[in-house]
Amino acid sequence: MAEAHRLTESASAVFAVLAGAGSATRPQLASLAGLSKPTVSSAVAELESARLAAHSGTASSGTGRNAAVYRLGPAAGAVLAVDLGPAHTRVRGCALDGTLLAEATGSRAEAADAVRQALAALPAGAPLRTIVVAVGDVTARDREGTGIRPATAKAGPVFDAMAVSLPPGVPLHLENNVNCAALAELHEGAARGRDTFGYLRIGVGIGLGVVIGGQVLRGANGAAGEVARLPYPWDAGREPRREALEEHVGARSLLRRVAEAWQDADGPCPGTTERLFALAGEGSATACAVVGRHAADVGRLAAAVAAVLDPGLIVLGGSTGADPQILPGVRAELARLSWPTEVVSSTLGDLGTVVGAARLAVARGVQTVTETAGAKD
Repeated sequence: MAEAHRLTESASAVFAVLAGAGSATRPQLASLAGLSKPTVSSAVAELESARLAAHSGTASSGTGRNAAVYRLGPAAGAVLAVDLGPAHTRVRGCALDGTLLAEATGSRAEAADAVRQALAALPAGAPLRTIVVAVGDVTARDREGTGIRPATAKAGPVFDAMAVSLPPGVPLHLENNVNCAALAELHEGAARGRDTFGYLRIGVGIGLGVVIGGQVLRGANGAAGEVARLPYPWDAGREPRREALEEHVGARSLLRRVAEAWQDADGPCPGTTERLFALAGEGSATACAVVGRHAADVGRLAAAVAAVLDPGLIVLGGSTGADPQILPGVRAELARLSWPTEVVSSTLGDLGTVVGAARLAVARGVQTVTETAGAKD
C-alpha cells in the first residue's frame, strides 16, 4: 500500500468533494466545500502536486470564460469490494469517485480466482486504498490487517481461501451482506428517496437490513437485523430453537415442503426454487399453493418487522424474496396482521450486495486519504 500523502485540511475537504462529484471546476468545488476561491485554488494545487487531482479539460462558466475542470488523479487509487455469496462470489474494483474499473464473478469456491482477476484489471500503479468483504454472518468488529476473519464458521473456510489473494497491508473491513444490499437499495434501488426502511432478504437464509435516517443500523454487536434469531416456534408445548425461524422460512425448507406436497400427476418435482417459481408462473396448482404458503410466511415475518420498526417501507430481496410472485401474498398477510406498510421488490437483484459493498468501500477509501489531513491552512 502506498504511503499516504499528508494533506492540509482544505485539501482534504476538496478531495472529498471532488470524489463525490466526479469532476468539477474550482468555483464548483468552492461552493460544494464551503471554502473561499483562493483557498480552493491552493488546495487544488496541493492535490495536483500529490497527483490526487488532475486537470481534465475546460467548461464554459457562463460568463464567456472557460473554467478548468478537475477530476481525481492517478494517485487517488482504487478500492475492492467482494461479495462472498452462498453460491457465487462477485468482485468489483472502483475508483474513489465510484467509477467501475473491474469486475469478476465466480462460484463460491472460485473466490480467490475472482479476486485475482479483478485486481489484475485495476490500473497499474494505482494504490489500493481499502477492501470491503461482504459475508453472510455476523462479523467481528473491524480491525486493520490480514488476521481479520468472520466471527462464525459459516464463511470462514471460503474467506480464508480468498484472503490469501488479497494484497498485504491494505485495510480490510468485513460487513454483513444484508447491510450492504440495504445500502445499495437506499442509493440505487427500490428505496431511493426513502431514508427509513427495512430490507428483508429471503433466500437460503434470512436477514434484515435496517436503515434509519439514511444510515444502516448495525447495533451494539454488529448484529442488528439478525431476524433468524427471533424465537420460533413460540406456542404452548414447543420450545424455541436457535435459528429455527430461518430453518422454517429458508429455501431448503421451502424445497422440502415442495417434495411433501408434490404429486405424481404434477410431473417432475422441482429441485430448485427457480424451477418452483417457474412452474408457479406457468400455472401449476401445487407450485402455486406452495409459493402462496411461502408468501404468507414471509408476510408474517414482515409483520414482525413492521411491529418493531414501523419502517413505512419494506424492500423484499433474496433468491426467493425478490420474486414478484410472492409480493401479493406478502402484502395481504402483512395488511391482515399489522398497520399499512408499503412492500416492494428489490430492483437490484443479486447485484445488490456487491453494489452496496463497493459504495461502502469507496467511502472508506476516501476516508483513508482525507483522514491524513494534519496541517492547518
